Amino acid sequence: MSFETISVIGLGYIGLPTAAAFASRQKNVIGVDINPHAVETINRGAIHIVEPDLDVVVRRAVEEKYLRAVIAPQPADAFLIAVPTPFKGDHQPDMVYVEAAARSIATVLKKGDLVILESTSPVGATEQMAGWLADSRPDLTFPQQAGEQADVNIAYCPERVLPGQVMVELIKNDRVIGGMTPACSARASALYNIFLEGECVETNARTAEMCKLTENSFRDVNIAFANELSLICAAQGINVWELIRLANRHPRVNILQPGPGVGGHCIAVDPWFIVAQNPELARLIRTAREVNDSKPHWVVEQVKAAVADCLAANDQRASDVTIACFGLAFKPNIDDLRESPAVEVAQLIAEWHRGDTLVVEPHVEHLPKALVGHTTLVSLDEALQRADVVVMLVDHQVFKAIPAATVRQPWIVDTKGVWR
Repeated sequence: MSFETISVIGLGYIGLPTAAAFASRQKNVIGVDINPHAVETINRGAIHIVEPDLDVVVRRAVEEKYLRAVIAPQPADAFLIAVPTPFKGDHQPDMVYVEAAARSIATVLKKGDLVILESTSPVGATEQMAGWLADSRPDLTFPQQAGEQADVNIAYCPERVLPGQVMVELIKNDRVIGGMTPACSARASALYNIFLEGECVETNARTAEMCKLTENSFRDVNIAFANELSLICAAQGINVWELIRLANRHPRVNILQPGPGVGGHCIAVDPWFIVAQNPELARLIRTAREVNDSKPHWVVEQVKAAVADCLAANDQRASDVTIACFGLAFKPNIDDLRESPAVEVAQLIAEWHRGDTLVVEPHVEHLPKALVGHTTLVSLDEALQRADVVVMLVDHQVFKAIPAATVRQPWIVDTKGVWR
């Protein structure tokens, strides 16, 4: 069966670009999101997130009537679920959004439809989703019931794109396709091949789920090595960036760059899904998470030391000292603040510091809720003019363009090596 109408559930950082990619191939795409602002914004040809080139594709798709957004699901031939999968307070996966999405599309499912879960999920999530669908639609058969003869095909296909390059990587990168049966994998591959230039590599659902978690856990472990190295170098009086540059001259060494921690909805979250299901076995993965999660607190201790030096040098009161935090996003040159260690650092500083805490984030217009009332969003020039202590948290290009010599403050906590 061909895919004349495709529905994407969740129009965020992954769902909207995916919907736009299908629409750019002149497919009828229905985007679904419970956020009325997102729906209204998309339907007038604009976007509610920051992602290079996405605005152009969405505007054209809406103008040519290949893309529209709605609040509730409507009938389609294929459904892609791209909703958040956070963890609970005890680092246990929270599948509440996936369940809500699955049950919402169940009402419009028909024989011959394809359902794909794209949300990063713990192993077994695709089967769990299939169970929710079967529970909601006993009149249809699903792969766990009828195998290759099922009325509805189900697969798992995680995204593997880099924010800031989504519209390129979404099309160019290979995709891992994990069907609940070989027929499910084949149909899912046929769907993605509508726009994909990379290869569809087929496997089973559980392996595909674990593949996504493995990719991000691998990166998390390597970042943890760099972050731990930065702590050791600080204690030894060694410039960690010079050290890494020298060590990386070894032909088989490629150490990553340290920072204030690890953020984003993927690397900061996904490893916990493995730990939650394998608490006794995932020792290295757990330790890496703990190293990276603790880094913001170490950064704050460095800020406290800088403030103490400032007070000693100027004979000031703590309330007279102004601290400026540069960057809130979880990575450079984007507006995504999800799980951002920079936000955590700014929040911890504001809670502790008795003076003014300024924040510079050129990619957002409003502070996140955690910082409202505790910090002030200011321009780059104002921060450099007013601050006694500056804290570099995100190496946005606009920050890297500032000549180090023009940063007059002697008290600098540079977690990214921008002004080293």
